[in-house]
Amino acid sequence: MGANKELRVGLVGCGFMGRTHSNAFGKVNRFFDVEYQPVLAAVCARNRASAQAFADNWGYSSFETDWRKLVARKDIDLIDIASPNDTHAEIAVAAAEAGKMVMCEKPLGRNAAESEKMAAAVESARTPNMVWYNYRRVPAVTLAKQLVDEGRLGKIFHYRAKFLQDWTISADLPQGGLGLWRLDASVAGSGVTGDLLAHCIDTAMWLNGPIATVTAMTETFIKERSHAITGKVEKVTIDDASAFLARFQNGSLATFEATRYARGHKALYTLEINGADASIMWDLHDLHRLQYFDHSDEGRVRGWRALHITDGDHPYMKHWWVPGLQIGYEHTFIHQVADFLEALASGKPASPTFREALATDYVAEAVLQSANSGRWEQVRQ
Repeated sequence: MGANKELRVGLVGCGFMGRTHSNAFGKVNRFFDVEYQPVLAAVCARNRASAQAFADNWGYSSFETDWRKLVARKDIDLIDIASPNDTHAEIAVAAAEAGKMVMCEKPLGRNAAESEKMAAAVESARTPNMVWYNYRRVPAVTLAKQLVDEGRLGKIFHYRAKFLQDWTISADLPQGGLGLWRLDASVAGSGVTGDLLAHCIDTAMWLNGPIATVTAMTETFIKERSHAITGKVEKVTIDDASAFLARFQNGSLATFEATRYARGHKALYTLEINGADASIMWDLHDLHRLQYFDHSDEGRVRGWRALHITDGDHPYMKHWWVPGLQIGYEHTFIHQVADFLEALASGKPASPTFREALATDYVAEAVLQSANSGRWEQVRQ
């Protein structure tokens, strides 16, 4: 393909998200004709053996154990942050100040205050930036965006989203450490609000505009857990479940729910939008389909239809296989890298930017405030 400009990538973090990002950087030029070609220059992890093994497996030409050395390297153009949430702000600010492009896993920071510093840093440095809200890049969700923007749904009345998991139900599960840092508020910032609902909120505002007010409830079902690092029994301060009502600025109403205590669900993310003229539904478990109801259809054949998003005129799909053959979760990250590289070539921002991701953190902030206060809370804009 036509790639000719190298973009030398320095990845921080070699866990699950580091794998998805590395796969995307490695595959994008094989399927998308973009001006830039990512080069896997270095990966950074605290553990030397882990960093070296990851570099060898994914084809990084070098590795570091100190992210500061990675940021300081002259042969790195882009710092990609796929490490735990408590590292995001410090790394992103330093990378921006060093003149690096920055991509960062979601949520942007542990809280809105950290995210504000990150957004200010990349904007002050005028460096390209992007946050990995990958569900925007599911072709069916992108098609939903097109249908909404074309006005096919008419006036929007309702938005519904939920993200259900069950992996933290056991009381014997510790908090903290490499595998379970999401249960440690000092590292994660919050529980399912910042982890799962952040995805739902980002997609919702992309599809339906800003959220104005929220009222929420959260629950921590297991109040104490031993800490994986210290071994001490400590209070659990993340939210195991979070549910909120919302009003969008366009007047539509919304319900959002996320939990890690929904037995039988591993990653059930669904959304539905009801408009005056049409409705759409999407389910991550069936991610290549968009359910669509159009009230203008003739009455005798009016009903929900399942659009199979595999054809060349569907978003992103012309880059993949022949019509009828499906793609999966990992492709959303490849789409995100392709969009970042295309934006870089055109000099335009790559969405969602740090500033756009900050808007999601403002909603999460209001959700947690409301769960605490028991009142409706205004979302900072």
